[in-house]
Formats: sequence, structure tokens, C-alpha cells
Amino acid sequence: MYDLLSGLSIVEASSFVASPTAGLYCAQMGAEVIRVDHIAGGLDYDRYMLTKEGRSLSWENLNRAKKSVALDLRGEEGRELLVELAARTGNLITNLPEKSFLSHDAVKARQPDGADDLVSVRIMGWHDGRQAMDFTVNAASGYPLMCGPEDWDQRTAPPVNQVLPAWDFITGAYSAFALLAALRRRDATGRGSEVRIPLGDVAIGTVANSGAMAEMLYRGADRERLGNAIWGAFGRDFRSRDDQRFMLAALTAKQWDGLVAAFDLADEIAALEDELGVRFADGDAPRFEHRHRLFTLFQARAGQRNWADLSARMAERGCTFERYRTMYEAANDPELVADNPLFGPSPANPSGFAYPAPRSFANLPAQEAGDPAPAPYLGQHTEEVLADRLGLPSGAIADLVDRRIARLSDETA
Repeated sequence: MYDLLSGLSIVEASSFVASPTAGLYCAQMGAEVIRVDHIAGGLDYDRYMLTKEGRSLSWENLNRAKKSVALDLRGEEGRELLVELAARTGNLITNLPEKSFLSHDAVKARQPDGADDLVSVRIMGWHDGRQAMDFTVNAASGYPLMCGPEDWDQRTAPPVNQVLPAWDFITGAYSAFALLAALRRRDATGRGSEVRIPLGDVAIGTVANSGAMAEMLYRGADRERLGNAIWGAFGRDFRSRDDQRFMLAALTAKQWDGLVAAFDLADEIAALEDELGVRFADGDAPRFEHRHRLFTLFQARAGQRNWADLSARMAERGCTFERYRTMYEAANDPELVADNPLFGPSPANPSGFAYPAPRSFANLPAQEAGDPAPAPYLGQHTEEVLADRLGLPSGAIADLVDRRIARLSDETA
């Protein structure tokens, strides 16, 4: 954790991936992020996979370094407490619907002294209010129908869904950025902002930003499936003599020259260039257009060498490559995890399971990153936040707990 956002307090009322990710990134940069859930836990509190004690590893990792408040969000009194908390804090991240008790206008109306400085970031499904989630907007984006083996029939072959909920994580990161942009405006003008970020717009907008939308309109058709080849450049998976699979990529002249040298293919490449009347060092286009001939040369040479020898040769020449790992292998890989300063020692996780935890992805050499903070227990900070933020005395908080309007830590649950 860094302290770049120390002094900034944010109320987060959210669930699943995108909205908690936005709060997580702010917390890792030093903001006080107060996540508010229903007293029994939010919709993602028991999200798979669960430990034998019933703790969600997904929830635990998306809520590191946050504070947790548990209120009865199905009842009027608990909802009013959340609105009051958001109003007094002045900064809100949520994926609750706009037409809910936590609308921007409802929170703004409760701000002290008629203030107009509320910043709310609301993650939505589609811009028109329709429901959406990562895997459904991905279906609409067109990407699943680009994936799969080259020989699959474009019209009848099935889609290939991605495993990573990438749109959720992109939306979460963009939401954290949008929040800070709105805070910068408030610092300059004193005025708040309502920011709505539709998950579907992040997806289709990214398609446009990547140039893929313009490409489809220009070509007047869909892109063909490429298997594991990289679109528009040289790159694909290969297999060494000792059956290690690895990925190669060459997008620059330096990367290409390094690969040719590492694979000792200068003569073969020169002969192929003479045959085809091209120069592969000239850029991506000839390497991509003649990729199948090149793939055959590189695979033949890869099949003659063991991975240790081949990887050493590629590393020596500054090639861009990586061996395929299972995720379990990646989690146990010293280079990726144990020896990577991104990861710190395991904090006291609510699950009781000890494992490496990531610090902020950003690396600030002039500042101490600090060790990763644990996720809270559900309701761990209810009493602290209600007292400090809303000024409730201990007796009033105890009454809320007795009437099940609020809940304290579920550490012993």
C-alpha cells in the first residue's frame, strides 16, 4: 500500500467484481474505503470458491485494505444510515441501480448545509438501464466468435468465452480513474459530479478504441479465426523437443532479429524471402501474411531443441517469449510470485488461509510500498464508522445491533 490517497474517504456499496475492484485500487493507494454490505453479506459474500470454513476467497481478495460496515439494507432504517454515511463522506462507489434508495440525488439531498460536492461513481449494465455482466457483454462484443482454431467454420462453429472477467476488471480500473478525475474537478471548482459507467459501454468502447470496430467496417466482414496466432503480427504457441509449450511474439525489428538468431534460422529465412519476394524485417505485414510458412520453420527448429537450451538462447538475444503454465504452476512459480516484489507476506486473512498477497500494481521507487493489508471481517468496522462518521453514541449503536439494523464483526461466525 502507498499513501498517495491518504485523507480521502470513500463509501463503497457494491458486489461482485467491477465495483469492488474500483474500491480496491483506491484502498491500495491509501484511501479509506468503507465497504457497506447487508448484515448477512452482499450478493458476492459467499461467492465461489469457498474455504472449508465458508469464507469466499474471491471476496477476501477484492476487499483487501477496506473497512467493513454491515447494515440491514433491506429495511428503511439501515438504508437511511447508508445514505447518511455516503452523504457525509461525500464520495461514493456503487453498482446499485440509479433508481434505488442510493441514487445520486437521494444522497446529495442529505449532504450537510446543502452542499453540492458529492462525487458518485455508479457502475451500470448497459447505458439504457438493461442488466449486464461481464460474460454477456463479452458475447455482444464479438470477441468470442473470433476465438478458436483456424479451421473452424465461421458460420457454424461455437463461440469461445474467455475465462477472465476482463470487462469487469477494466471497468473497475476505469471507475477508479473516473473517480479521481471527478475529485480533481471538485478540488478546482468545489462542485461534485455524478459519474455513470456502463459495463457494456466499456466493452464496446474498447472494441472501438482498439481499432477493431473500424477494421470490421472497413473490410465489410468479420475477421477470420486465427487459433493462437497474434492478429496482424508474428506470434503463436510452439512446442519444444521435450514437450514444453511456449508463446513467441515479435512486433519490432529487434524482436524479430533476436528470434531468427535464437532459432538459428537466418539461412532458411533468407531462402524464404527470396522465394516470396519479401523482407520479413520490414514490418508486421509480411510476417503476418506469410505466418504459416514462418510457423512451420520455427516449429521445426523448436522441435529439435529442449526447452532449457531454447529458452536460454532466446533470453540471451532479448526475445519476447514465455512458457505456458497452468495457473497452479503460476501460483507456485518463484519468478512470478515468491521473488516478485509485487507480492508481500500473507496478512491475517479472514479465511485463515495464508498465501501471498499483491501490493499495488504501481511501483513507486521513492516510496515504501508497505505490506498487503487483509480484507476485513464482515461488519468489523461497523461500530467505529457509525461512531466516527455519524457521531452515534455507543448506546445507540448497541440498540441498532440488538434490533439487527447493524451487525458487528462476523469473525466468530
